[in-house]
Amino acid sequence: MQKKYTRHNNKLKLKVAIAALKADKTIAELCQEFGLAASQIYAWKKQLEESSHIFVKKNKPINRDGEIDRLLTTIGKLKVENDFLAKVLDR
Repeated sequence: MQKKYTRHNNKLKLKVAIAALKADKTIAELCQEFGLAASQIYAWKKQLEESSHIFVKKNKPINRDGEIDRLLTTIGKLKVENDFLAKVLDR
């Protein structure tokens, strides 16, 4: 018979990790309260402590397709003008 693993949602993980960081209760008390293994609580606590990206503002990707098209058009026009001037000056 295989052991079935329980998937815990992120809210529970955060709640347990914060409780572990507060240290109001011992890890053993948290294990009994939430029905988890101590190693799991330590792992979630460590993940929370190491997550420096939580409060970093995420920049939205900028869509620059229109700007790229405009620049390519300008480059094309300048290339035609350069070729024309090169022919005229060679005469």
